[in-house]
Amino acid sequence: MNNKAKTPNQLFDISGKVAVVTGALGAFGSVAVRSLSLAGCKLVITDDRQDELENFAAELRLEGGEVEVCALWPTSAENCETIVEATVSAYGRLDILVVASGMLDVDYIVDMDVSRFEQVMKTNVTDSWTLCQAAGKQMIEQGSGKVVLMSSSRGLLGLPSGYSAYCSSKHAVNGIVKSLGCEWGKHGVYINALAPTVFRSKLTSWMFEDDENAVTTRNAILSRIPLGRLAEPEDLVGPLLFLVSPASDFHTGHTIYPDGGYTAG
Repeated sequence: MNNKAKTPNQLFDISGKVAVVTGALGAFGSVAVRSLSLAGCKLVITDDRQDELENFAAELRLEGGEVEVCALWPTSAENCETIVEATVSAYGRLDILVVASGMLDVDYIVDMDVSRFEQVMKTNVTDSWTLCQAAGKQMIEQGSGKVVLMSSSRGLLGLPSGYSAYCSSKHAVNGIVKSLGCEWGKHGVYINALAPTVFRSKLTSWMFEDDENAVTTRNAILSRIPLGRLAEPEDLVGPLLFLVSPASDFHTGHTIYPDGGYTAG
């Protein structure tokens, strides 16, 4: 048994690790990318907007980051394999995968066409599973790796306002995490998920406004959040750094809820 304690800096040291972030131009994805870059990770960033990705990468390089661009959305096994192959080609390995890509489509079940339900499940579940498959092959071969998927408080709780597709998809994400946590443990590959409540993004920015509908919606959500505010993408950085660092080396198959206490009550 090694009784020599790691320093706090050692526990959270991910400098030199190779990380892929999908959905890198999104609200959480872009914050995750910058945080991992500042922590010393070598990065491959993916999204489907080539010019914006290149501009983001250029910003990070000016800040001292080491960044490669892969302008693909993880919508097929081929794309997912290409993302992993590009990463290994650039850096020789893949240590961290952060799946920050996903979608939200809200409607009452009686008004939602099945094709919309299937698209939510495809984007949030199948694409996450396929990324795990591609990354898992490489990480198992290496004997190490950390994966973080994007879940939601809606993966634990229902909502009476048209979230049947989204809630179903996030419950399924949590199932992937539990199953692969069991499957990959013997290989030294970890997988966990972040499950926030509402945080500021293009999709939710209207909830932060002062018009009547926004205030009513926000107050309803805030009535369940003990900390009394909605989240910012930066609120997810601390849990993310924990999950991709040595600090979480006895933590797999779990979903962490950075939700201000929303799921506590």
